Amino acid sequence: MSETVFTYAAPALKFGTGASAEVGHDLAAYGARRVLLVTDPGVAATGHPARIAEQVAARGVEVTTYDQVHVEPTDDSMNAAIAFARDAGPFDAILAIGGGSSIDTAKAVNLLTTNPGELMDYINAPVGKALAPSQPLLPLVAVPTTTGTGAESTTICVLDVLALHVKTGISHPALRPTLAVVDPALTLSQPTLVTAASGMDILCHALESYTARWYADFDAKQPEQRVPYCGANPIADMWSEKALSLLAGAFRTAVRTGSDEAAREQMAMAATFAGLGFGNAGVHIPHANAYPIAGRVRDYRPEGYPDVMVPHGMAVSLTAPEAFRFTFEAAPERHLRAARLLDPSAADGPDALPSVLTSLMRDIGIPNGLAEVGYGEADVADLVGGALQQQRLLATAPRRPTDEDLASVFRGSMEHW
Repeated sequence: MSETVFTYAAPALKFGTGASAEVGHDLAAYGARRVLLVTDPGVAATGHPARIAEQVAARGVEVTTYDQVHVEPTDDSMNAAIAFARDAGPFDAILAIGGGSSIDTAKAVNLLTTNPGELMDYINAPVGKALAPSQPLLPLVAVPTTTGTGAESTTICVLDVLALHVKTGISHPALRPTLAVVDPALTLSQPTLVTAASGMDILCHALESYTARWYADFDAKQPEQRVPYCGANPIADMWSEKALSLLAGAFRTAVRTGSDEAAREQMAMAATFAGLGFGNAGVHIPHANAYPIAGRVRDYRPEGYPDVMVPHGMAVSLTAPEAFRFTFEAAPERHLRAARLLDPSAADGPDALPSVLTSLMRDIGIPNGLAEVGYGEADVADLVGGALQQQRLLATAPRRPTDEDLASVFRGSMEHW
């Protein structure tokens, strides 16, 4: 029998300039008296975490700060944060301030300070054991300072497992933040390439959830079998379409003129809407491919980032044009609708969405394919192997790829223009 039910969930949301000044009130409303603030050194340097911590303390809430989050977290960096929290705790709530790295690290800290075991017990199969938490988690307030990851809305925690050279994650509804506080003013300090890469993450969230396998095309599930990614559905479609419309008007401007407050606000809203979409519908091939692209990087060092890495949003975007060329036949009308939301002059056919994407990527300074970040033909087999480990994501693809299909997508993504 086919599925007849789709699900939808989201955190409470507070959006708007100045919203971050109210976090102390929000935490006190949850009954918090001791809070762990999780952030990274770059975000700490902006002064936002210290200012928010002071405002929280003024509400009578004690704040302990962990500011050593690793950008693009690893199992080692998350274990360091977990160890710090265990030693410094107990806490009544967790406050994450930063990009997806800080918010995802906070999710892992929340999970492993309230539940027994270690990271590999909870990491998605087949990499880990995919256990569900057995104990309730603490309230988690997420304050994003980048526009892109959607981590403030989702049930996902992403990390690199260093020994296996794979990027994977933990997925469970209990990880979803309790409250997302989105203050566009915090994103004004985002460097240019960070804006471009994280913006491509917004775009791919919206496009992948919009083109995902329709929820009713899955086999019927029992209640206990339901997962957060239930496939494209009417509610997620609404958020995704709005996110695409906002991106069409603001993305290039936000990259070109980072001080444009209106563009920054539209990007923050697009990130929020896309997160509400993909956090329920799911993502598919571009995100599955992104994990090995990021996990196997050798020496690419992007401007504005602190280390050798392929930032997540960039990694997602690098195979997106070819991935959507592959999935076109499964839902032509959706691919064309998405292309025209981004560019009303988009042509017809399977090249419409790839052409719109490559034009945008070129304009905002995304690398010209996998070759520019250090990959070649000799890496294709390993990249395919890494993507195949992301079965949770590939299951949501509207057209299920074979090993050779994925190899073709990677080969076609070595250079885009």
